[in-house]
Amino acid sequence: MYTVIVILILVVSVLLGLVVLVQNSKGGGLISNFGSANQMMGVRQTTDFLEKATWTMAIILVVLCLVSSMSIPKNVRVQGAQDSMMREQIELNTPAQAPAAEAPAAETPAE
Repeated sequence: MYTVIVILILVVSVLLGLVVLVQNSKGGGLISNFGSANQMMGVRQTTDFLEKATWTMAIILVVLCLVSSMSIPKNVRVQGAQDSMMREQIELNTPAQAPAAEAPAAETPAE
């Protein structure tokens, strides 16, 4: 689930970047290269659509980020310095068990 949300965040981020680049800025922006879109929908309608698209994708991005922070896998435990020190002390305090003595091999009677 978390991986799917992260992929969606990446896709929305790329689309948001593209929509922002296409918008008409004071210098003309990339929208000036798409003259046919302005003729078809009108300059004002194109600007309204791009502004609504920007706000919509920004809201979707914020919601996906919040959902992803809530869906981070919780079963992964990071060992801290105290945990590793306590584990070492426990290992030092437990007596080392000697390996079991091997039983002598049974001799077969010679015939």
